[in-house]
Amino acid sequence: MRNLIAAGWVEELVVRGEGDSETLAEAVEAGRSAGRRVRVTSPAPGALLPPALDREQWRKTEDATGQSWVLMPPQRAHLMLAIKRLTDVAIAATLLIFLLPVLAATGLAVRRTSGGPVLYRWRVLGENGRPFVGFKFRTMVPDADAIKPQLLHLNERRGPAFKIAQDPRITPLGRWLRKYSVDELPQLWSVVVGDMSLVGPRPVFHSEYMNFELWQMRKLSVKPGLTCLWQVEGRQTVTDFSDWARLDLKYIDTWSLWRDAAILLRTPMAIIKGTGR
Repeated sequence: MRNLIAAGWVEELVVRGEGDSETLAEAVEAGRSAGRRVRVTSPAPGALLPPALDREQWRKTEDATGQSWVLMPPQRAHLMLAIKRLTDVAIAATLLIFLLPVLAATGLAVRRTSGGPVLYRWRVLGENGRPFVGFKFRTMVPDADAIKPQLLHLNERRGPAFKIAQDPRITPLGRWLRKYSVDELPQLWSVVVGDMSLVGPRPVFHSEYMNFELWQMRKLSVKPGLTCLWQVEGRQTVTDFSDWARLDLKYIDTWSLWRDAAILLRTPMAIIKGTGR
C-alpha cells in the first residue's frame, strides 16, 4: 500500500470484494496515515467497517457498480477553501504585475551570466501526488539534473530530500538568487493557475516521494505552497526531513486563514535574513 501511494497521483485507496478484516484495517490505516480517502466496495454491511476517528466520516455511496463506503479524512470547510483560493489569485496576480521589472531584469541577468534557458522547469508532485510543472529562475548549470547522481553521497539532509550547502552546480548569480528566494518568484504563476497555493507544504520531486514513509506522504494531502511553516520556523536549521514533515503536518492539522496570514506576514523577514541556499 505504501508503494501504491508512492507511485504518484493517488487520491483514494480502493478495497474491492469482501476481503478480510486485517486487509481492510491495513488499508484504512494506510489511507489514514497518508491522508487519502479509502473506498470499500463490498456487499458486507457498513457495521463491519473500522470505526471512524475524530473528524473522519464514513459516507455510503451507490452507483451502477453497486454500493461503497468511503472513509473521508478530516475536511476543510468549502467556504474557507474558496476564500483561500480567491486570496491566492488576487495576491499572486498582483505581485506578478508589480514585480514585472524585477522578473525581466532577473531573466536577463540569468541569460547573460550563464547562457542556457532562463527558467528551470520544476517537475514536482502536488496535492495527492498530482504531477505538475512549475517554473523557477535557473540557478544551476544547464545540465544540473544529469550531474545530481554524482553528488548524492554528499547529501546533508537526513531522509529523502537532497541538499548540500556548497553545491558545485549553482552559478554565482544563482547563489545570490537562492539566498534571497528571488528564484522562486516565477512560481507565482503556479499559484494563479491553481497548481500551488501561497501557503502550504512545499512540492516534492517524485524521486524523493518514492522514499517517503507513509506518514510523511500526508504532507501532500493538501495543495502545496510557495511558503510554509518550515520556511519561517526552520528553513536551513532543519536538516532531518522527518522534522520538516512534522512542521508540514502541524500546519495541515491546525490550518486556518489566520495562520496563512501569519505565515505570509513572517515570510518577508525570513527572506531578508538571506538564509536560503
